[in-house]
Amino acid sequence: MKKLVSLALVGAVAFGLSACSDATAEDSKPATSKEASSDKKAEAKPKKDVPTEHKSALKSAENYSDIMHMSKAALFDQLTSEYGDKFSKDAAQYAIDNIDADWNANALESAKNYQETMAMSPAAIQDQLASKSGDKFTKEQAAYAVKNLD
Repeated sequence: MKKLVSLALVGAVAFGLSACSDATAEDSKPATSKEASSDKKAEAKPKKDVPTEHKSALKSAENYSDIMHMSKAALFDQLTSEYGDKFSKDAAQYAIDNIDADWNANALESAKNYQETMAMSPAAIQDQLASKSGDKFTKEQAAYAVKNLD
């Protein structure tokens, strides 16, 4: 079930981002609100000496985080996957190191999606969020998400 859910989500991500993205293609920073996150992204410009592949990986990572609310580990896997974005590990790591994402907020948005669209129990949601074959959030992020569901 977990792999099926993950594969369906990855397919939806790939389709959704290809339709709406203009991208060229574990635990981290302090949490910020989505609005503050958006403002910082507008202000923060990648340095000119950064390779184009790294800049593209960062843009793609921002799209996945903002639209699909992915975890740091799932994001890295998507960026480097031969079936995903096919970025080098160095470019993906640059993106992970430079993205301004609120991982707790991403976990919560994913949890809300599971609750609303799949009618999953809180325990099943927490397992799916923290699963290595699922969303790959940390156990703490998954617990935060379930605790903050309506």
